Amino acid sequence: MKVLNLYSGIGGNRKLWQDVEVTAVEHDPKIAKIYQDFFPNDTVIVGDAHQYLLEHYKEFDFIWASPPCPTHSACNYFLVGQGTIRYPDMSLYQEIIFLQHFFEGKYCIENVNPYYEPLIKPQYSGRHTFWANFKIPQLKVECSIGKMGPVKRLGGARSEGQNHHKLGFDLSDKSHPNKKKLLNNCVVPEIGLEILNAARNIITERKVELGKLF
Repeated sequence: MKVLNLYSGIGGNRKLWQDVEVTAVEHDPKIAKIYQDFFPNDTVIVGDAHQYLLEHYKEFDFIWASPPCPTHSACNYFLVGQGTIRYPDMSLYQEIIFLQHFFEGKYCIENVNPYYEPLIKPQYSGRHTFWANFKIPQLKVECSIGKMGPVKRLGGARSEGQNHHKLGFDLSDKSHPNKKKLLNNCVVPEIGLEILNAARNIITERKVELGKLF
C-alpha cells in the first residue's frame, strides 16, 4: 500500500503504521531530517506539500494531510485583540476539494476545529476535524496524551503538555530550536493507526471485490 504523508512533521501519525510504503513531504529540512532518522525506510521529500500533492496524487493508494492549523484555530480571536490580523489559509479547502473530485484512493485531511463554521462539512471527533472519503473511527484504545488526561475516544488529535514522552519520540539527540513545538504538533500515533486501518480495510475490500470480477 503506497501512502503519501503530507506536512509530515516528525511523523506522529505515521509512527505505528506497518506494511506500507510511505512518502513523506515536509518543508523544513531540519524537521525532515528528524523524520528520516525515525523512519529510515520512508522516502522523505523536502518541499512544498501543497504542490507535491497536485503533481503526484495519482501515485498513491492513501493520502494523509495535516496542513498548518494556526490560521484556522480559535486562537485567532485573542490574536486579533493583540493586533495580529490574518486571513485563514485557504489551501486547506483547495486540497479537500481537489481530493474529493480527482483522487481515486482514500484520503484523510486532519485539522483543528476552526473558529468559523467549516466551509465544507467535516467529520468531528474530539477537538479536531477530519475530511475523509470514509468513516473516521472512534479511537478504541486508551490514549493518555494531552492536558485533559486519558481519553478513550478520538479526543486530542495532537499531543500537548507534560505527556510528550508517551508519544514514543526521543528528541534528546536531535538538533532543533523548539523540540516542544515539534511534539505539540504530533498527531497521536494511535489515532494515525486507527485511521489508516479504517482506510486500509476499505481499500482491501475494494481490491478483493474487483478481483472476483475477473
